[in-house]
Amino acid sequence: MPSFDVISEVDKHQLTNAVDQARRVIETRFDFKGADASFQLDGLVVTMQAEAEFQVTQLGDILIGTLHKCKIDPAAMELGDMTQSGMTCRQLATFKDGLETDVCRKICKLIKDTKMKVKSTIQDQQVRVEGKKRDDLQQIMALLRGEELDQPLQFKNFRD
Repeated sequence: MPSFDVISEVDKHQLTNAVDQARRVIETRFDFKGADASFQLDGLVVTMQAEAEFQVTQLGDILIGTLHKCKIDPAAMELGDMTQSGMTCRQLATFKDGLETDVCRKICKLIKDTKMKVKSTIQDQQVRVEGKKRDDLQQIMALLRGEELDQPLQFKNFRD
């Protein structure tokens, strides 16, 4: 029976590349000359640090630009609150890896509402969709691509 998995994951290697490119950008930008601005990657959390709030905001824009270049959807990034301690401002950008349970339920409900002859099941942090016809599965993929969910979706393991 044909099936595929709906997942949401961030390629950690590409994330490392995006952060490294963002570091190079701030090293060469004139408005950051002599400023204490940096990016630090720890797992799936990027810490943006600078001397002023507007610089941290600019660091966020630079990071989003480099994410696009590395083909990572910025919707996977969740910005935290800006904190200030002494002379530095800091903001955390956390990347979501895996579908949250609420999003999985929402996907299953969307699929069920189509009344198509497919079955969706939640498996850990992904949704498995099974059906008898490949065309039905492709219609479900198109439906999910068009929906506004909180996370970017990828489709893996398309099998006959």
